[in-house]
Amino acid sequence: MIGYLILVALQLATYLSTNILVLLAQALEMLSDVLISAFLLLSAFWSRKPADEFHVFGHGRAQNVAALVSATILVSLMSIETFREAIPKFFQASEASEPQNVNLALMVILAGMLVVAIPIVDILRVKARGASVKAQLVALLKDEVSYVAALTAVALVAQGYYLADPTASMFVATVIALSGLYLFKDNVHYLVGRAPSRQFVEKVESTAKSVEGVLGVHDLMAEYVGPNTVHAGLHIEVARGTPIEEADRIAEEVRERVGRETGCQH
Repeated sequence: MIGYLILVALQLATYLSTNILVLLAQALEMLSDVLISAFLLLSAFWSRKPADEFHVFGHGRAQNVAALVSATILVSLMSIETFREAIPKFFQASEASEPQNVNLALMVILAGMLVVAIPIVDILRVKARGASVKAQLVALLKDEVSYVAALTAVALVAQGYYLADPTASMFVATVIALSGLYLFKDNVHYLVGRAPSRQFVEKVESTAKSVEGVLGVHDLMAEYVGPNTVHAGLHIEVARGTPIEEADRIAEEVRERVGRETGCQH
């Protein structure tokens, strides 16, 4: 986040000295990333809070909420603002004056690519990724794609192809919008009770049936209540006449074994 804030200041200053619009687009994109990163960081801490009387399955969905809000910020604020700045300049490209300090613009863009690459490497080394980490990875990959477009645009502007500047800015705006829509689509299902895969459900059922005394399983339902956190409910059948104490012991063994062998936490 500190690196992003420094990049925002550098890109704004460079835009003012060069009048290359794609640098303003990158600054707006970085500013959105600062806001999103802060929000996702808070949600990651919030999601680790234990269950309470109002949230009996914990606070894991906080990460999905944060990712959804991040998607809204990306699409509704930064993408629209970038389009608003780029479209008029697209029709004024023939009147554009020769840009100044092109080498400075190239250096700032390269520095931005390096700063963004560092957390990408860290995230890719992590095997298990919650919703907030996936949202951050999408934002980082979006940034790298945008920086490649910006680098290409500045190089073309230096050669006199002034249309490359607003074209690249509109490309950046499109990338921002698409990444926002992806985050929205990926997280809205979890907030409305997305079920785990059929293979997971079948494993829960077969594990429950493997407990001695269980004759059958029915009414099995499961849903995600957080990143990689599943709540499952099921009925088990035992032999007629089984004492209630023994039936309770069998049910407890089912719960313990399913939790241990499938990772189902609730």
